[in-house]
This record gives sequence, C-alpha cells and structure tokens, in this order.
Amino acid sequence: MSKNTSNRYVEISNLTKAYPNPFGRDIEVVKDFNMILKKGEIVSVIGHSGCGKSTVLTMVAGLNPISAGELAVEGKQISGPGPDRSVVFQSPCLLPWMTTLENVMLGVKQCYPHGTRKQRRQICEHYLNLVGLADSMHKYPREMSGGMQQRVGIARAIALKPQVLLLDEPFGRLDSLTRMDLQDTILEILDREKITTMVITHDVDEAIYMSDRICMMTNGPEATVGQILEVPFARPRVRADVLDHPRYYDFRFALIAFLEKQEHSKDAHIQAVHEKLQQGSEEPVSA
Repeated sequence: MSKNTSNRYVEISNLTKAYPNPFGRDIEVVKDFNMILKKGEIVSVIGHSGCGKSTVLTMVAGLNPISAGELAVEGKQISGPGPDRSVVFQSPCLLPWMTTLENVMLGVKQCYPHGTRKQRRQICEHYLNLVGLADSMHKYPREMSGGMQQRVGIARAIALKPQVLLLDEPFGRLDSLTRMDLQDTILEILDREKITTMVITHDVDEAIYMSDRICMMTNGPEATVGQILEVPFARPRVRADVLDHPRYYDFRFALIAFLEKQEHSKDAHIQAVHEKLQQGSEEPVSA
C-alpha cells in the first residue's frame, strides 16, 4: 500500500474472497478486485445480482474476512470492523423496542464514551434533523414507514462521523418517490460532511446521479472490476440538470451495454457447459 494521500484515501488491492469447496479447489467469488477512492469521493459499484458487489462491501466494512489482498483507509491496514467505517444496509436493522433517538444513541455512546449525556444527545438530534426526523425522535420503528426507518439508519451511520460510508442498496425496498428523496438527502449530507462513500446498487440511473465514478463488476465466479466510468457532473447536483445534460444518456448507454455484455457472456458459458455435458466430454469447462 502507498503512503496516505487524499487521492488514495481508500486503497483496495487484489481483494479476493474464496469459499471452501468440498469437491475441489476453493470457489473464488471475487478475485483481484482493485480500486482507489479519493477523499470525499462517491463511487458506485454496479453489476448483475450475485456478482459479488455486497461481498466487496462487507469485506471493506470488515464484516467478512478477506481471503487475499489488502485494504487500507488513510494508509492504515484494515483487519476487521471499526467506527471509521459505517454501513447502511437495505434493511434498516433497527431495534424495535428502542425509539428513533435511542437507536441512533447506541452507536454514539460507543464512539463518544467520554462525552456528556447532553453532548451525545445533541449529536443524535443534529443528525436526525439532517435526515428530516426532528419531529420523530421518540417514535418506535413500528410507528414509522420504511422510508423513515431508513432515514434513522442513515442518521445512525453518519452520526459516527465515519471516514468511509458504505451503502448496500439502501433504497432497494423503497418506492421511487421515497428513493429519490433519500438520494437527495444523502447527497446533501455527503456534500456537507465530505465523507468518502461506496454505494452498492443495481440501478443505472441511481449510480449516474449519485456518483463521481462507477465501477462495473464482471459476473462471478472470480468477479472483478470490469470497467470504470467517470461521471464529471459538478456537485452539489440538481436532478433536473443531470437528466438534461447531453452526456447523461451516453453514460446510461455505456452502463447498460456493459451489463448486457456480461449477460451474454453468462448465457454463452452456460450453453458451452451444456454442450460439453451433452457430448459426454471429460474436458473441464473453465468458469
């Protein structure tokens, strides 16, 4: 790994995840994944379902042990989870017996053990206000919509003031209007807080709107970085301006073309395996 600079804030080098296979060599679902994130940058990772996007994110989060490769944040090696990295999953994962404020306070207590009760409460209230929940601090999860619950999850993650924010399809279960509203909320917070962010998504338009760069992953097994697309739209962003930009549909076409190519490669591989089996050949077909 290189020395710490703002242009190499998060370094992912030859990241590999393999699972045991009782019938042969280990199965490498992700292999030699390489990426560098600049400080304050938003990078989306997009690819077909099952290609290993979330596997990459959970390894960066320290929640999933890596099989090979290296991870570093600000020049420091990562070997497990830590408060320098916060995760927002597709499901908010709130404790149902706690209020909105209490759910956010859980992490704040751990990250600010020497703060007073008043200081910690002020932190929680500040970030709940940022996500639009100033009037819902004493509600329980059962009293809130899915979008409101996800806002609590976002506030809980941002309140830790992480160096890296990891978003694992955080809008996947929401309707389109709520999804767009939350996208704007997160972008406003990220522009203000300058947090380096990785977004896992399967939504092409979401990736273009939210990202400075988009990483397109190949299909697994042995999934890796296929292409990187630079998205040069200025931040902060206005959705109408992005959609009206003459290059918007060029970016959209490039992403869809890559995904279609991956789908065709997958179909061709399945067909090749089928033909080999039909011929009774003992020659193995590579993944």
